[in-house]
Amino acid sequence: MHQRSKRTVARAGVLALVAGGIATAVPATAQAASYNGVCGSGYSTIDHRDLNSGGTVWLTYSSSTGKNCVVTIRNNPGPALQMLAGLKKAGASKWAALDEDYYTTYAGPVYLYAPNSCIDWEGGIGENVSGGFDSHCG
Repeated sequence: MHQRSKRTVARAGVLALVAGGIATAVPATAQAASYNGVCGSGYSTIDHRDLNSGGTVWLTYSSSTGKNCVVTIRNNPGPALQMLAGLKKAGASKWAALDEDYYTTYAGPVYLYAPNSCIDWEGGIGENVSGGFDSHCG
């Protein structure tokens, strides 16, 4: 079950990392959280990024709807942590779809219909943020 606390997320720290292009390495022993199917039936995984803070951000796509979906999943559910999942058309100044709050299990899903466009996608847990930019064009 997707649980969320009522606290507001302080976005500045997470977004500063994204804007600065900071990436963190994942230890070789880290185990990726498996995709949990929360985007719905018909969505297939097309990319993912492991987060060394204990989770994975997943990018999925449904050919029947033409929508992309992003979800960030923790390896081990626990106390609520700052998490995010976001999608936008590549180069757009604002996230078209963004879920950012404190969660115990996962952030998202967020969806974007972007035919014939490249996308920017990301997910994060705490200060660890990763994703892809100007990617998966189609």
